[in-house]
Amino acid sequence: MQGNKLFVGNLSYMVSEEELKQAFSPFGKVVTVNIIQGKGFGFVEMESPQAAQAAKDGMNGKELDGRNLTVDEARPPREGGGGRRPGGGRPGGGGRGGFQRRGRW
Repeated sequence: MQGNKLFVGNLSYMVSEEELKQAFSPFGKVVTVNIIQGKGFGFVEMESPQAAQAAKDGMNGKELDGRNLTVDEARPPREGGGGRRPGGGRPGGGGRGGFQRRGRW
């Protein structure tokens, strides 16, 4: 593993940053913990790549607050930041689809 930062998925919405830090600390010094509220995932940064690898190996699939964690090396954010395309809405534009009524016959 090259980086120190781990992605932690399948988090309970009730788990705190302190609980996550305590769960990962047996594998080395935890530098930062960041839980993305309402999304069920977060990030844990370890002091070294070796500690991150040990934490990944030790915590992937382990239960925390009733949920089995998914732990992997964090990937850098994508270029452009994702999100919606400029202009919003659906491609193709114009009108409402579906049935069109054309007179009596």
